[in-house]
Amino acid sequence: MLSKKNIMWHEGKVTKQHRNSLNQHKSVTLWFTGLSGSGKSTISVELEKSLHEMGIKTYRLDGDNIRHGLNSDLGFTEKDRYENIRRIGEVSKLMVDAGLITLTAFISPFRKDRKYVRSLMEDGEFVEVYIQASIEACEERDPKGLYKKARDGKIKEFTGIDSPYEAPASPEIHIDTEALTIQESVEKILTYLKDKQYL
Repeated sequence: MLSKKNIMWHEGKVTKQHRNSLNQHKSVTLWFTGLSGSGKSTISVELEKSLHEMGIKTYRLDGDNIRHGLNSDLGFTEKDRYENIRRIGEVSKLMVDAGLITLTAFISPFRKDRKYVRSLMEDGEFVEVYIQASIEACEERDPKGLYKKARDGKIKEFTGIDSPYEAPASPEIHIDTEALTIQESVEKILTYLKDKQYL
């Protein structure tokens, strides 16, 4: 087996700054976190559409989609959830280096895991977007029928039922989907990106 000490980083001649300059916007990871059913995927889809229409280079990473391929070998134990987020963090870092605004929609229930992903990136390249909704609202929406299955004991270690969700203490963006519409939520994020000069 090849030792890691024999692996060296190979620098290119095109940097993240070059790509950002070409794209005419900064690259950043917008990390959507919240309970299942809170609206992470829905808002990230609509936000990406709006950004694309503005000519912004984006890519969206969604929890379910990633588990179809890159993370199809992982379950939902705490160890596997950490590895799921670790891999997504590394992919997001590459996307930022590629000059993209990356939208990631993952429950990512543990603060320490989100803090780890933030540590992978430079200051300002990780924006935590807390999509808040009460467990009651999420259960009422239950778009995938997962809460019912969890209540019936068919799904174990389900976040919000028998596995904890640790809400962000100080997210850059806080969206309450019981108070805001999808479009209002998108506009709030766009305003942040413009105010902080990402766009």
